Amino acid sequence: MILFDLQCGQCSHRFEAWFASSPAYEAQKERGQLACPLCMGSAVRKAPMAPRLNGVGREDGPPHAVADAPAAAQGVSEADMAKLHMAMTKAAAAQADMLKQSQWVGNKFAEQARAIHYGEAPAQAIHGEVDKAEAKNLHAEGVKVAPLLFPVVPPEQQN
Repeated sequence: MILFDLQCGQCSHRFEAWFASSPAYEAQKERGQLACPLCMGSAVRKAPMAPRLNGVGREDGPPHAVADAPAAAQGVSEADMAKLHMAMTKAAAAQADMLKQSQWVGNKFAEQARAIHYGEAPAQAIHGEVDKAEAKNLHAEGVKVAPLLFPVVPPEQQN
């Protein structure tokens, strides 16, 4: 797993995200699956590299002072950031529970979702991969799908 510092191009929020590899990050970005967790903006990119101050190699300072600076500059309090972190943790746990109860169908997601919607396959919870354009097509057809909040890797890639 690789930790990326990311930045929202719409509001300049900075945040961190874990990816299985650099190609996994690029693939999710190309599919439009990345979003700012604070404003849900889709213009996410790698944040410019900057030295981390106040805490590099020390236990007496915040480990991510530079990454946290934009939130403080925008008037987001530590209490609000803690609430956001708690909400994201709960959402990630809920998604993980949901994924345990659904079947991974990989890149056959659109095909399987349509088959379930039109009664050609038994109703069941599924998850997989679909690009943004195909997700819009599914929505336009009335197929009920929802994006996952956090990136998911195929079961064989999980450690």
